Amino acid sequence: MSELHYLTATELAHLIRTRQLGAVEVLQAHLDRIEQVNPKVNAIVTLVAEQALDAAEAADAALAAAMRSGALGSGAARSGAGAPGPGGAGAGDAHGGLGPLHGVPIAHKDLVDTANIRTTYGSPLFADHVPTEDDLIVKRLRAAGSITLGKTNTPEFGTGSHTVNEVFGATRNPYDLSKSAGGSSGGAAAALAAGMVPLAGGSDMGGSLRNPASFCNVVGLRPTPGRVPSPSDTAAWYTLAVEGPMARTVEDVTLMFSVIAGFDRRSPYSIKEVFAPEPEEGVAGMRVAWSPDLGGLPVDPRTAAVTATAPAVLERLGAHVEQVELDLSGAEDAFRTYRAWNYALTFGDLIGLGPNTAWNVEQGRQVTGADLARAEQARSRLYQRMAAFFDTYDVLIAPVSQVPPFPVEHPYVSEVDGERMPDYLAWMRSAYWISVLHAPAASVPAGFTEDGLPVGVQIVGRPFEDARVLRVARAFEQATQYGLRRPPL
Repeated sequence: MSELHYLTATELAHLIRTRQLGAVEVLQAHLDRIEQVNPKVNAIVTLVAEQALDAAEAADAALAAAMRSGALGSGAARSGAGAPGPGGAGAGDAHGGLGPLHGVPIAHKDLVDTANIRTTYGSPLFADHVPTEDDLIVKRLRAAGSITLGKTNTPEFGTGSHTVNEVFGATRNPYDLSKSAGGSSGGAAAALAAGMVPLAGGSDMGGSLRNPASFCNVVGLRPTPGRVPSPSDTAAWYTLAVEGPMARTVEDVTLMFSVIAGFDRRSPYSIKEVFAPEPEEGVAGMRVAWSPDLGGLPVDPRTAAVTATAPAVLERLGAHVEQVELDLSGAEDAFRTYRAWNYALTFGDLIGLGPNTAWNVEQGRQVTGADLARAEQARSRLYQRMAAFFDTYDVLIAPVSQVPPFPVEHPYVSEVDGERMPDYLAWMRSAYWISVLHAPAASVPAGFTEDGLPVGVQIVGRPFEDARVLRVARAFEQATQYGLRRPPL
Protein backbone atom coordinates (compact mmCIF):
# COMPACT_ATOMS: atom_id res chain seq x y z
CA MET A 1 0.00 0.00 0.00
CA SER A 2 3.05 2.29 0.34
CA GLU A 3 3.07 2.55 -3.48
CA LEU A 4 -0.62 2.54 -4.25
CA HIS A 5 0.06 3.86 -7.74
CA TYR A 6 1.91 0.64 -8.61
CA LEU A 7 -0.90 -1.70 -7.59
CA THR A 8 -2.41 -3.56 -10.52
CA ALA A 9 -5.82 -2.73 -11.94
CA THR A 10 -7.07 -6.12 -10.77
CA GLU A 11 -5.91 -5.41 -7.22
CA LEU A 12 -7.37 -1.91 -7.26
CA ALA A 13 -10.72 -3.11 -8.55
CA HIS A 14 -10.90 -5.67 -5.74
CA LEU A 15 -9.83 -3.22 -3.03
CA ILE A 16 -12.35 -0.61 -4.19
CA ARG A 17 -15.17 -3.14 -4.49
CA THR A 18 -14.49 -4.48 -0.98
CA ARG A 19 -14.23 -0.87 0.29
CA GLN A 20 -10.68 -1.27 1.52
CA LEU A 21 -9.88 1.70 -0.70
CA GLY A 22 -12.07 4.46 -2.07
CA ALA A 23 -12.09 5.44 -5.72
CA VAL A 24 -11.22 9.01 -4.72
CA GLU A 25 -8.25 7.77 -2.71
CA VAL A 26 -7.02 5.67 -5.63
CA LEU A 27 -7.44 8.49 -8.12
CA GLN A 28 -5.68 11.00 -5.88
CA ALA A 29 -2.68 8.69 -5.53
CA HIS A 30 -2.35 8.58 -9.31
CA LEU A 31 -2.85 12.33 -9.68
CA ASP A 32 -0.09 12.85 -7.13
CA ARG A 33 2.16 10.51 -9.08
CA ILE A 34 1.41 12.37 -12.30
CA GLU A 35 2.33 15.66 -10.65
CA GLN A 36 5.58 14.12 -9.43
CA VAL A 37 6.88 12.40 -12.57
CA ASN A 38 4.95 13.56 -15.64
CA PRO A 39 7.02 16.77 -16.04
CA LYS A 40 10.04 14.52 -16.59
CA VAL A 41 8.36 11.97 -18.86
CA ASN A 42 5.64 13.95 -20.72
CA ALA A 43 3.29 11.00 -21.08
CA ILE A 44 -0.04 12.54 -19.99
CA VAL A 45 -0.67 15.51 -22.26
CA THR A 46 -4.23 16.43 -21.25
CA LEU A 47 -5.22 15.97 -17.61
CA VAL A 48 -8.83 16.25 -16.44
CA ALA A 49 -8.33 16.03 -12.68
CA GLU A 50 -11.53 17.78 -11.60
CA GLN A 51 -13.69 15.79 -13.99
CA ALA A 52 -12.02 12.58 -12.80
CA LEU A 53 -12.46 13.45 -9.12
CA ASP A 54 -16.18 14.07 -9.71
CA ALA A 55 -16.43 10.65 -11.36
CA ALA A 56 -14.51 9.02 -8.48
CA GLU A 57 -16.84 10.57 -5.91
CA ALA A 58 -19.81 9.29 -7.89
CA ALA A 59 -18.21 5.83 -8.03
CA ASP A 60 -17.78 5.73 -4.26
CA ALA A 61 -21.39 6.84 -3.79
CA ALA A 62 -22.68 4.22 -6.22
CA LEU A 63 -20.74 1.49 -4.43
CA ALA A 64 -22.04 2.59 -1.04
CA ALA A 65 -25.61 2.56 -2.37
CA ALA A 66 -25.12 -0.90 -3.85
CA MET A 67 -23.80 -2.18 -0.53
CA ARG A 68 -26.76 -0.70 1.38
CA SER A 69 -29.27 -2.21 -1.01
CA GLY A 70 -27.62 -5.61 -0.98
CA ALA A 71 -27.23 -5.54 -4.76
CA LEU A 72 -23.51 -6.24 -4.48
CA GLY A 73 -23.30 -9.95 -3.73
CA SER A 74 -20.56 -11.68 -1.80
CA GLY A 75 -19.20 -13.22 -4.99
CA ALA A 76 -18.58 -9.79 -6.47
CA ALA A 77 -16.94 -8.61 -3.28
CA ARG A 78 -14.28 -11.29 -3.58
CA SER A 79 -13.06 -10.30 -7.02
CA GLY A 80 -12.40 -7.22 -9.09
CA ALA A 81 -12.56 -9.10 -12.41
CA GLY A 82 -15.36 -10.82 -14.20
CA ALA A 83 -16.90 -11.95 -17.45
CA PRO A 84 -17.86 -9.24 -19.90
CA GLY A 85 -21.44 -8.43 -20.66
CA PRO A 86 -22.88 -8.45 -24.18
CA GLY A 87 -20.93 -6.30 -26.61
CA GLY A 88 -18.00 -5.96 -24.26
CA ALA A 89 -19.73 -3.68 -21.76
CA GLY A 90 -18.22 -5.68 -18.91
CA ALA A 91 -20.94 -5.02 -16.32
CA GLY A 92 -22.75 -8.17 -15.25
CA ASP A 93 -25.00 -9.41 -12.46
CA ALA A 94 -21.96 -10.69 -10.55
CA HIS A 95 -21.01 -7.06 -9.96
CA GLY A 96 -24.33 -5.85 -8.67
CA GLY A 97 -24.73 -3.51 -11.62
CA LEU A 98 -21.21 -2.11 -11.14
CA GLY A 99 -18.63 -2.80 -13.81
CA PRO A 100 -15.46 -4.87 -13.31
CA LEU A 101 -13.32 -1.71 -13.54
CA HIS A 102 -15.43 0.27 -11.08
CA GLY A 103 -13.35 3.18 -9.82
CA VAL A 104 -10.14 2.20 -11.65
CA PRO A 105 -8.28 5.12 -13.32
CA ILE A 106 -7.40 4.91 -17.00
CA ALA A 107 -5.82 7.13 -19.66
CA HIS A 108 -6.80 7.10 -23.32
CA LYS A 109 -4.50 7.56 -26.28
CA ASP A 110 -4.84 10.99 -27.85
CA LEU A 111 -6.06 9.35 -31.06
CA VAL A 112 -9.42 8.22 -29.68
CA ASP A 113 -12.30 10.64 -29.21
CA THR A 114 -13.28 11.41 -25.63
CA ALA A 115 -16.42 13.48 -25.05
CA ASN A 116 -15.66 16.90 -23.56
CA ILE A 117 -11.94 16.11 -23.31
CA ARG A 118 -9.44 17.65 -25.71
CA THR A 119 -8.33 15.21 -28.41
CA THR A 120 -5.58 16.53 -30.69
CA TYR A 121 -4.46 13.39 -32.58
CA GLY A 122 -0.97 14.82 -31.98
CA SER A 123 -1.58 17.38 -34.74
CA PRO A 124 -1.47 21.19 -34.62
CA LEU A 125 -4.47 21.07 -36.95
CA PHE A 126 -6.55 19.74 -34.03
CA ALA A 127 -4.72 21.34 -31.10
CA ASP A 128 -7.97 22.70 -29.61
CA HIS A 129 -10.34 19.96 -30.77
CA VAL A 130 -12.88 18.78 -28.18
CA PRO A 131 -15.13 15.89 -29.36
CA THR A 132 -18.76 15.69 -28.33
CA GLU A 133 -18.92 11.89 -28.26
CA ASP A 134 -16.78 9.01 -27.01
CA ASP A 135 -15.32 6.42 -29.37
CA LEU A 136 -16.65 2.89 -28.87
CA ILE A 137 -13.66 1.70 -26.83
CA VAL A 138 -14.05 4.65 -24.45
CA LYS A 139 -17.77 3.99 -24.06
CA ARG A 140 -17.12 0.37 -23.14
CA LEU A 141 -14.48 1.25 -20.59
CA ARG A 142 -16.70 3.90 -19.03
CA ALA A 143 -19.58 1.39 -18.89
CA ALA A 144 -17.23 -0.98 -17.04
CA GLY A 145 -16.71 1.68 -14.38
CA SER A 146 -13.28 3.06 -15.30
CA ILE A 147 -12.48 6.70 -14.61
CA THR A 148 -10.78 8.72 -17.33
CA LEU A 149 -8.05 10.95 -15.94
CA GLY A 150 -6.52 12.15 -19.19
CA LYS A 151 -5.00 11.55 -22.61
CA THR A 152 -1.61 10.10 -23.50
CA ASN A 153 0.86 11.43 -26.04
CA THR A 154 1.18 10.11 -29.58
CA PRO A 155 2.95 11.20 -32.78
CA GLU A 156 0.77 13.01 -35.30
CA PHE A 157 -2.10 10.66 -36.22
CA GLY A 158 -0.08 7.80 -34.72
CA THR A 159 2.51 8.03 -37.49
CA GLY A 160 5.68 6.23 -36.46
CA SER A 161 7.17 4.33 -33.53
CA HIS A 162 8.61 7.38 -31.78
CA THR A 163 6.25 9.55 -29.74
CA VAL A 164 6.93 13.18 -30.58
CA ASN A 165 4.73 15.88 -32.11
CA GLU A 166 4.56 19.65 -32.58
CA VAL A 167 1.77 20.06 -30.05
CA PHE A 168 3.27 18.47 -26.96
CA GLY A 169 6.86 17.51 -27.81
CA ALA A 170 8.49 14.16 -27.06
CA THR A 171 7.61 11.51 -24.50
CA ARG A 172 10.68 10.20 -22.67
CA ASN A 173 11.39 6.67 -21.53
CA PRO A 174 10.97 6.31 -17.73
CA TYR A 175 13.86 3.82 -17.61
CA ASP A 176 16.23 6.34 -19.24
CA LEU A 177 14.94 9.85 -19.82
CA SER A 178 17.42 10.34 -22.66
CA LYS A 179 15.70 7.59 -24.67
CA SER A 180 12.50 7.22 -26.69
CA ALA A 181 9.41 5.60 -25.18
CA GLY A 182 8.58 4.13 -28.58
CA GLY A 183 5.32 4.73 -30.36
CA SER A 184 2.83 5.45 -31.39
CA SER A 185 1.33 4.48 -28.00
CA GLY A 186 4.46 5.79 -26.30
CA GLY A 187 2.59 8.06 -23.92
CA ALA A 188 0.46 5.13 -22.78
CA ALA A 189 3.44 2.84 -22.21
CA ALA A 190 5.47 5.50 -20.39
CA ALA A 191 2.51 6.42 -18.15
CA LEU A 192 2.07 2.78 -17.19
CA ALA A 193 5.75 2.21 -16.52
CA ALA A 194 5.99 5.34 -14.37
CA GLY A 195 2.93 4.41 -12.27
CA MET A 196 0.71 7.23 -13.52
CA VAL A 197 -2.11 4.85 -14.50
CA PRO A 198 -2.79 1.12 -14.05
CA LEU A 199 -4.47 0.77 -17.48
CA ALA A 200 -4.11 2.55 -20.80
CA GLY A 201 -5.62 2.27 -24.24
CA GLY A 202 -3.43 1.83 -27.30
CA SER A 203 -3.64 1.16 -31.00
CA ASP A 204 -1.45 -0.74 -33.43
CA MET A 205 -1.00 -0.65 -37.19
CA GLY A 206 2.70 -1.38 -37.57
CA GLY A 207 3.67 -2.07 -33.95
CA SER A 208 2.26 0.97 -32.15
CA LEU A 209 1.12 -1.12 -29.16
CA ARG A 210 3.95 -3.63 -29.13
CA ASN A 211 6.95 -1.37 -29.74
CA PRO A 212 6.31 1.03 -26.81
CA ALA A 213 5.41 -1.89 -24.55
CA SER A 214 8.80 -3.41 -25.39
CA PHE A 215 10.61 -0.10 -24.88
CA CYS A 216 8.91 0.63 -21.51
CA ASN A 217 8.79 -2.85 -19.89
CA VAL A 218 5.00 -3.19 -19.94
CA VAL A 219 2.50 -5.49 -21.68
CA GLY A 220 0.57 -4.70 -24.84
CA LEU A 221 -1.78 -6.87 -26.88
CA ARG A 222 -2.44 -6.42 -30.59
CA PRO A 223 -5.71 -8.38 -30.86
CA THR A 224 -6.97 -10.32 -33.84
CA PRO A 225 -8.64 -7.70 -36.08
CA GLY A 226 -12.34 -7.59 -35.25
CA ARG A 227 -11.99 -8.49 -31.57
CA VAL A 228 -12.12 -4.80 -30.65
CA PRO A 229 -14.32 -3.18 -33.31
CA SER A 230 -13.42 0.25 -34.68
CA PRO A 231 -16.45 1.51 -36.61
CA SER A 232 -15.43 3.71 -39.52
CA ASP A 233 -17.21 5.52 -42.33
CA THR A 234 -13.93 5.98 -44.20
CA ALA A 235 -12.21 2.58 -44.26
CA ALA A 236 -14.57 0.11 -42.61
CA TRP A 237 -12.80 -2.93 -44.12
CA TYR A 238 -9.26 -1.87 -43.20
CA THR A 239 -7.79 -4.61 -40.98
CA LEU A 240 -4.19 -3.50 -40.39
CA ALA A 241 -5.07 -1.01 -37.65
CA VAL A 242 -6.49 -2.31 -34.35
CA GLU A 243 -7.12 -1.00 -30.84
CA GLY A 244 -6.02 -2.94 -27.80
CA PRO A 245 -5.20 -2.99 -24.10
CA MET A 246 -1.97 -2.01 -22.32
CA ALA A 247 -1.03 -2.58 -18.67
CA ARG A 248 1.85 -3.64 -16.45
CA THR A 249 0.67 -7.25 -16.17
CA VAL A 250 -0.89 -9.83 -18.45
CA GLU A 251 -3.71 -10.30 -15.95
CA ASP A 252 -4.62 -6.62 -16.23
CA VAL A 253 -4.39 -6.73 -20.03
CA THR A 254 -6.76 -9.71 -19.99
CA LEU A 255 -9.18 -7.89 -17.69
CA MET A 256 -9.23 -4.78 -19.87
CA PHE A 257 -9.51 -6.90 -23.02
CA SER A 258 -12.58 -8.67 -21.63
CA VAL A 259 -14.23 -5.26 -21.39
CA ILE A 260 -13.33 -3.77 -24.78
CA ALA A 261 -13.72 -6.93 -26.90
CA GLY A 262 -17.13 -7.73 -28.31
CA PHE A 263 -19.29 -7.60 -31.39
CA ASP A 264 -20.48 -4.36 -32.94
CA ARG A 265 -22.54 -4.54 -36.12
CA ARG A 266 -21.11 -1.26 -37.42
CA SER A 267 -17.80 -3.04 -38.05
CA PRO A 268 -18.14 -5.49 -40.97
CA TYR A 269 -15.52 -7.94 -39.68
CA SER A 270 -16.42 -7.66 -35.98
CA ILE A 271 -16.14 -11.03 -34.21
CA LYS A 272 -19.34 -12.34 -32.56
CA GLU A 273 -17.62 -14.91 -30.36
CA VAL A 274 -17.36 -13.66 -26.76
CA PHE A 275 -13.76 -13.49 -25.60
CA ALA A 276 -12.92 -15.65 -22.59
CA PRO A 277 -9.49 -16.50 -21.13
CA GLU A 278 -8.34 -20.10 -21.51
CA PRO A 279 -9.16 -22.09 -18.35
CA GLU A 280 -5.86 -23.97 -18.50
CA GLU A 281 -2.61 -22.43 -17.32
CA GLY A 282 1.01 -22.89 -18.32
CA VAL A 283 2.62 -23.99 -21.56
CA ALA A 284 3.55 -27.60 -20.86
CA GLY A 285 3.31 -29.62 -24.07
CA MET A 286 2.86 -26.60 -26.33
CA ARG A 287 4.75 -26.42 -29.61
CA VAL A 288 6.59 -23.11 -29.78
CA ALA A 289 8.44 -21.73 -32.79
CA TRP A 290 11.35 -19.38 -32.10
CA SER A 291 12.58 -16.91 -34.70
CA PRO A 292 15.48 -14.68 -33.61
CA ASP A 293 15.22 -12.44 -36.70
CA LEU A 294 11.82 -13.08 -38.36
CA GLY A 295 13.42 -14.42 -41.50
CA GLY A 296 16.66 -12.48 -41.85
CA LEU A 297 16.03 -9.00 -40.41
CA PRO A 298 19.00 -7.20 -38.83
CA VAL A 299 18.74 -7.16 -35.03
CA ASP A 300 20.82 -5.03 -32.68
CA PRO A 301 23.17 -7.35 -30.70
CA ARG A 302 21.91 -5.90 -27.42
CA THR A 303 18.33 -6.80 -28.30
CA ALA A 304 19.36 -10.18 -29.68
CA ALA A 305 21.19 -11.07 -26.47
CA VAL A 306 18.08 -10.43 -24.37
CA THR A 307 15.50 -12.10 -26.61
CA ALA A 308 17.73 -15.14 -27.06
CA THR A 309 16.99 -16.06 -23.44
CA ALA A 310 13.23 -16.45 -24.10
CA PRO A 311 13.24 -19.98 -25.60
CA ALA A 312 14.94 -21.45 -22.54
CA VAL A 313 12.28 -19.93 -20.27
CA LEU A 314 9.48 -21.69 -22.15
CA GLU A 315 11.46 -24.93 -22.34
CA ARG A 316 11.82 -24.92 -18.54
CA LEU A 317 8.05 -24.55 -18.36
CA GLY A 318 7.57 -27.70 -20.43
CA ALA A 319 7.06 -26.32 -23.94
CA HIS A 320 8.70 -27.88 -26.99
CA VAL A 321 10.66 -25.02 -28.57
CA GLU A 322 12.13 -25.18 -32.05
CA GLN A 323 14.11 -22.50 -33.88
CA VAL A 324 12.57 -21.97 -37.31
CA GLU A 325 13.49 -20.35 -40.61
CA LEU A 326 10.50 -18.08 -41.03
CA ASP A 327 9.22 -17.11 -44.47
CA LEU A 328 7.35 -13.82 -44.27
CA SER A 329 7.99 -12.85 -47.88
CA GLY A 330 5.26 -10.61 -49.20
CA ALA A 331 4.68 -8.93 -45.82
CA GLU A 332 6.79 -5.90 -46.71
CA ASP A 333 4.99 -5.09 -49.95
CA ALA A 334 1.54 -5.84 -48.52
CA PHE A 335 2.01 -3.67 -45.45
CA ARG A 336 3.54 -0.69 -47.20
CA THR A 337 0.99 -0.71 -50.01
CA TYR A 338 -2.07 -0.93 -47.76
CA ARG A 339 -0.64 1.53 -45.23
CA ALA A 340 0.10 4.11 -47.93
CA TRP A 341 -3.32 3.66 -49.52
CA ASN A 342 -5.01 4.15 -46.14
CA TYR A 343 -3.03 7.33 -45.39
CA ALA A 344 -4.05 8.89 -48.69
CA LEU A 345 -7.67 7.86 -48.09
CA THR A 346 -7.80 9.11 -44.49
CA PHE A 347 -5.61 12.22 -44.48
CA GLY A 348 -5.30 13.17 -48.13
CA ASP A 349 -7.63 16.17 -47.84
CA LEU A 350 -5.81 17.77 -44.90
CA ILE A 351 -3.45 20.71 -45.46
CA GLY A 352 -0.54 21.39 -43.10
CA LEU A 353 0.40 17.83 -42.16
CA GLY A 354 3.70 17.03 -40.49
CA PRO A 355 6.51 15.53 -42.60
CA ASN A 356 5.95 11.87 -41.64
CA THR A 357 2.21 11.96 -42.25
CA ALA A 358 2.64 13.96 -45.45
CA TRP A 359 5.21 11.44 -46.73
CA ASN A 360 2.77 8.58 -46.13
CA VAL A 361 -0.02 10.46 -47.90
CA GLU A 362 2.23 11.10 -50.90
CA GLN A 363 3.18 7.42 -51.00
CA GLY A 364 -0.52 6.56 -50.98
CA ARG A 365 -1.31 8.85 -53.88
CA GLN A 366 1.09 6.82 -56.00
CA VAL A 367 -0.64 3.48 -55.27
CA THR A 368 -2.38 2.02 -58.32
CA GLY A 369 -4.99 -0.64 -58.71
CA ALA A 370 -2.24 -3.00 -59.88
CA ASP A 371 -0.32 -2.28 -56.67
CA LEU A 372 -3.34 -3.16 -54.55
CA ALA A 373 -3.92 -6.34 -56.55
CA ARG A 374 -0.31 -7.40 -56.04
CA ALA A 375 -0.45 -6.60 -52.31
CA GLU A 376 -3.70 -8.54 -51.87
CA GLN A 377 -2.23 -11.57 -53.62
CA ALA A 378 0.96 -11.38 -51.55
CA ARG A 379 -0.98 -11.10 -48.30
CA SER A 380 -3.31 -13.96 -49.24
CA ARG A 381 -0.39 -16.26 -50.04
CA LEU A 382 1.32 -15.28 -46.79
CA TYR A 383 -1.86 -15.96 -44.81
CA GLN A 384 -2.18 -19.47 -46.25
CA ARG A 385 1.51 -20.15 -45.70
CA MET A 386 1.23 -19.11 -42.05
CA ALA A 387 -1.98 -21.13 -41.63
CA ALA A 388 0.06 -24.20 -42.57
CA PHE A 389 2.84 -23.03 -40.22
CA PHE A 390 0.39 -22.83 -37.31
CA ASP A 391 -0.78 -26.36 -38.04
CA THR A 392 2.59 -27.35 -36.56
CA TYR A 393 3.13 -24.67 -33.91
CA ASP A 394 0.86 -23.23 -31.23
CA VAL A 395 2.66 -19.88 -31.05
CA LEU A 396 5.62 -18.04 -32.53
CA ILE A 397 8.02 -16.03 -30.36
CA ALA A 398 10.33 -13.36 -31.75
CA PRO A 399 11.78 -9.93 -30.94
CA VAL A 400 9.24 -7.12 -30.82
CA SER A 401 11.66 -4.44 -31.98
CA GLN A 402 14.97 -4.80 -33.77
CA VAL A 403 16.63 -2.26 -31.48
CA PRO A 404 16.47 -1.20 -27.82
CA PRO A 405 15.22 2.29 -26.96
CA PHE A 406 17.14 4.91 -28.95
CA PRO A 407 18.03 8.57 -28.18
CA VAL A 408 14.90 10.67 -27.82
CA GLU A 409 16.25 13.44 -30.05
CA HIS A 410 16.62 11.07 -33.01
CA PRO A 411 13.56 11.17 -35.30
CA TYR A 412 13.90 7.45 -36.07
CA VAL A 413 16.41 4.61 -36.23
CA SER A 414 18.60 5.03 -39.31
CA GLU A 415 20.81 1.95 -38.86
CA VAL A 416 20.33 -1.51 -37.34
CA ASP A 417 23.39 -3.71 -36.69
CA GLY A 418 25.38 -1.93 -39.38
CA GLU A 419 22.59 -1.97 -41.99
CA ARG A 420 21.29 1.40 -43.17
CA MET A 421 17.51 1.85 -43.07
CA PRO A 422 16.09 3.28 -46.33
CA ASP A 423 13.42 5.36 -44.56
CA TYR A 424 11.79 5.99 -41.20
CA LEU A 425 9.56 2.90 -41.48
CA ALA A 426 12.15 0.21 -42.14
CA TRP A 427 13.42 -0.29 -38.58
CA MET A 428 9.92 -1.36 -37.49
CA ARG A 429 9.69 -4.39 -39.81
CA SER A 430 9.86 -6.93 -36.98
CA ALA A 431 6.53 -5.50 -35.77
CA TYR A 432 4.76 -4.54 -38.99
CA TRP A 433 5.44 -7.81 -40.79
CA ILE A 434 3.42 -9.46 -38.01
CA SER A 435 0.60 -6.94 -38.52
CA VAL A 436 -0.05 -8.38 -41.97
CA LEU A 437 -0.79 -11.86 -40.56
CA HIS A 438 -4.25 -11.00 -39.14
CA ALA A 439 -2.96 -12.63 -35.95
CA PRO A 440 -2.94 -11.68 -32.26
CA ALA A 441 0.45 -10.69 -30.85
CA ALA A 442 1.46 -9.70 -27.33
CA SER A 443 4.57 -7.82 -26.24
CA VAL A 444 5.86 -9.03 -22.86
CA PRO A 445 8.92 -7.87 -20.89
CA ALA A 446 11.87 -10.15 -21.71
CA GLY A 447 14.73 -8.52 -19.82
CA PHE A 448 17.15 -5.61 -19.96
CA THR A 449 20.29 -4.64 -21.82
CA GLU A 450 23.51 -4.24 -19.87
CA ASP A 451 22.79 -0.53 -19.51
CA GLY A 452 19.29 -1.12 -18.15
CA LEU A 453 17.10 -0.60 -21.22
CA PRO A 454 13.94 -2.75 -21.48
CA VAL A 455 13.52 -5.33 -24.23
CA GLY A 456 10.32 -7.24 -25.04
CA VAL A 457 9.52 -10.48 -26.79
CA GLN A 458 6.39 -10.86 -28.91
CA ILE A 459 4.18 -13.90 -28.72
CA VAL A 460 2.22 -14.42 -31.93
CA GLY A 461 -0.70 -16.84 -32.17
CA ARG A 462 -3.10 -18.23 -34.71
CA PRO A 463 -5.74 -15.78 -35.88
CA PHE A 464 -8.64 -15.66 -33.38
CA GLU A 465 -6.60 -17.41 -30.63
CA ASP A 466 -6.05 -14.29 -28.53
CA ALA A 467 -6.68 -16.29 -25.36
CA ARG A 468 -3.87 -18.71 -26.21
CA VAL A 469 -1.46 -15.81 -26.73
CA LEU A 470 -2.38 -14.35 -23.35
CA ARG A 471 -1.99 -17.74 -21.69
CA VAL A 472 1.58 -18.08 -22.99
CA ALA A 473 2.34 -14.46 -22.15
CA ARG A 474 1.21 -14.94 -18.56
CA ALA A 475 3.29 -18.09 -18.13
CA PHE A 476 6.35 -16.28 -19.47
CA GLU A 477 5.67 -13.25 -17.26
CA GLN A 478 5.25 -15.35 -14.13
CA ALA A 479 8.44 -17.28 -14.82
CA THR A 480 10.61 -14.21 -15.42
CA GLN A 481 9.11 -11.37 -13.32
CA TYR A 482 10.88 -8.74 -15.44
CA GLY A 483 7.79 -6.56 -15.34
CA LEU A 484 8.32 -5.96 -11.60
CA ARG A 485 11.46 -3.91 -12.21
CA ARG A 486 10.53 -0.27 -11.77
CA PRO A 487 12.12 2.71 -13.56
CA PRO A 488 14.60 4.86 -11.58
CA LEU A 489 12.34 7.91 -11.27
